[in-house]
Amino acid sequence: MIEIKGLTKAYSDQLLFENADFVILPGERVGLVGRNGHGKSTLLRLITGEETCDSGTISIPKRYRIGHLNQILNFTENTVLDEVCKGLVDDRDTNQWKAEKILMGLGFSEEDFLKSPRVFSGGYQMRVELARVLVSEPDMLLLDEPTNFLDIVSIRWIEKFLKEWKGEYVIISHDRDFMDSVVTHVVGIHRQKVRKIAGNTSNYYSTVGKDEEIHEKRRLNEEKKVKQIEEYISTFRSKARRAKSVQSSVKMLERMGRMEKLEDIRTLSFSFNETPFRPPVVMDVRGISFSYDGTQPYLINDLSFTLERGDKVCIVGANGKGKTTLSKMLAGVLKPAAGSVNVNPQVAMAYYEQGNTAKLTLSNTIEDEVSSSDPRKDKTSIRGICGAMMFSGSNALKRISVLSGGERSRVLLAKTLLFPSNLLILDEPTHHLDMESCSALFHAVLDYSGAAIVVTHDERLLHEVATKLIIFTGEKIKIFLGNYTEFLEQGGWGDVVTKPPVLVKKPEKPKPVQPAANKPAEPPANKPPMSKKDERVERAKQLAIRREKIGPLETGIKGLEVEIAYLEREQAEITNEIIKNSEKRDHRAVARLTRKLNEMKLEIDRKYDEMEALLKSLEEAGKEISE
Repeated sequence: MIEIKGLTKAYSDQLLFENADFVILPGERVGLVGRNGHGKSTLLRLITGEETCDSGTISIPKRYRIGHLNQILNFTENTVLDEVCKGLVDDRDTNQWKAEKILMGLGFSEEDFLKSPRVFSGGYQMRVELARVLVSEPDMLLLDEPTNFLDIVSIRWIEKFLKEWKGEYVIISHDRDFMDSVVTHVVGIHRQKVRKIAGNTSNYYSTVGKDEEIHEKRRLNEEKKVKQIEEYISTFRSKARRAKSVQSSVKMLERMGRMEKLEDIRTLSFSFNETPFRPPVVMDVRGISFSYDGTQPYLINDLSFTLERGDKVCIVGANGKGKTTLSKMLAGVLKPAAGSVNVNPQVAMAYYEQGNTAKLTLSNTIEDEVSSSDPRKDKTSIRGICGAMMFSGSNALKRISVLSGGERSRVLLAKTLLFPSNLLILDEPTHHLDMESCSALFHAVLDYSGAAIVVTHDERLLHEVATKLIIFTGEKIKIFLGNYTEFLEQGGWGDVVTKPPVLVKKPEKPKPVQPAANKPAEPPANKPPMSKKDERVERAKQLAIRREKIGPLETGIKGLEVEIAYLEREQAEITNEIIKNSEKRDHRAVARLTRKLNEMKLEIDRKYDEMEALLKSLEEAGKEISE
C-alpha cells in the first residue's frame, strides 16, 4: 500500500502536476496514463526515491519492497546470471537458486545463464531485467513501458504473468489493449492534476471527457450571464433612476467567479503527403532470401508475395526473426542474396526506419531537417508539420544534437509525413508515442489511399489497419490473405506456454504420502471448460447487470442535458425581455422578470448538481461492475 498526499513536481517553469492525492491499496493493479512529457515516468521515480518532490508526501510501509522495471535497460554484468543476481537482497551463495529458478521460469536454459544479456532479443532482455527485479522479492512492481521492443508472443506472456502476480503494480504503457487487460484502476495525469478512477482506460477517458464537457457548459453559461449584466450596466449607467439597480449589478458582477476556458492540449496529428498511383500492382516480391554473412541457413528464405494498390500489409512475429531485415529489403536499404524485389516505376516510397536517428544531421535545426524531405514546401507548411509533431514556435529551431531519442524519432516521423509518397514502409512507428498519438497514427495509415507496409506488435493497430499479414512464426514465414481478426479466429498465435515464475522457498525432497486405508483416491476436480452456450448466457447476464446499473444513470444524465439546454435558452429570452422592459421603463415587469431569472439560475445550478451526482454514481457503478 502506498499513500500519496499533496504531491507537486515542476521542472523550472514547467509544472507537471500539483496537489496529487491518491492511495494504491493491497491487490490493486494500476495503469498510469497521460500525454508524453506530463510526468508519468517522473511519478514512478518519485515513488522509488530517485527524485524528490517539490511538496507533499509519499508514505510507504516499513519493509515494503518496490521493484522498478525501467524503460531503458542498462546491463552492467557480463552474464545473464550475474545481471539477475544483482537484485538479490541476501547472500548470493545461498540464494542464487532463486535467480536460476526465475530465469528458467522466464524461458532461459542453463546454457543461457552464462551468455551476455546483450546478445538476446529485446523481449528476452526485458525478461532479464524483470528477473533482476523479481529476485528482490518486491511487494509492488513499477513497470515503465514493459512492452517496448517486445514481440506479440512476449507481450502475451507478460500479460499472463501480470494477471497471476499476487502483489500490486503500477504500469505505464502506450499499448491501450494491453493495459486494459491487466489493470483494475487508472491513475491519469491531465491538466497538471492527478486522478484515480476504477476500471480501464475507456472508463477513465469517458469520465474526464464528461467532466470537461460540464465545465465548458457552465463556463459558457456564466459568460452569457456576465455579458448580459455588463450590457445592462452599460445601458443604464447614465440613468439616475437606475443608479441603485446598476450599483447592485456591479456588485453582483464582482462577486461572480470567473471559470477559465480549458486550454487545448497539444497532440500529434498525422496526415501523410500523398501522391497519385494508378497501376494495380505496387511491388512484386519473388523468391527473396537473405542472411547477413551471405551463407545458409538464410534468415529469410524464398519469400514471395504481391503488394497491390491500397493494401495495408502488417509484418508481425517473434523478435530476431527478420521483420526489420525484410522491411529494409523492401525499402531497398538491403539487397537480397537471392530473388528480386520488383517495384513499380511510379512508386514514391516514404520509409520510417525504427530508431535510425543516425541519418539525421546533428547540426541542423528541426525545421531544416524536416524541410530536407521536400525542399519545395514553403516555410509555413514546414512549420505546420513541425507543430503537428509538437515542435511548435521556437522549438522548431532547436538543433537535432540537443534532442532526446524520442524527440529524434518524432523528427524522423515528420520527415516521413512530409515526403510525397504513395507507398509507406513503417518499422515500429508507435514507439515513443502516447496513447492519443498512437490512435492518431492508426487513423492516418487507415485513411492513406496508397499502399502501406507496417512492422508492428501493437494489436490495436493490427485490428484497425491490416488487410494482409506477413507472419514470422518459428523458422517459417507465412503470408495470410486476410485481416488480423480472421487470423486469430483461425488459430492465431496459439497459447503462450511459458508459465510465469512463482517465488517459493528452496525445494525440499518430498515425503511419500500413504493413502488412507479403504479409501479410494479421489480424482482431481477439473472444472469443465465453459461451452459456447454458457458463454452466451454469462455474457447476457453481464449485459443485464450493466443495463440495470448503468442504463438509468446514463439516461438521467442525457435527460438533464436536454433540460439544462432548454432552461438556458429560456434564461436568454428572459434577459432580453428585461432589457426591453427597462427601455420601456416598465418597472413592475423588470422586477417580475428579474425574480424569475434568479429562480431559473437556481434551477439550472440544481440541475448541474444533479448531473454531477449522477456522474459520481456512474463512476461508482463502473467500479462495482469492474470488481
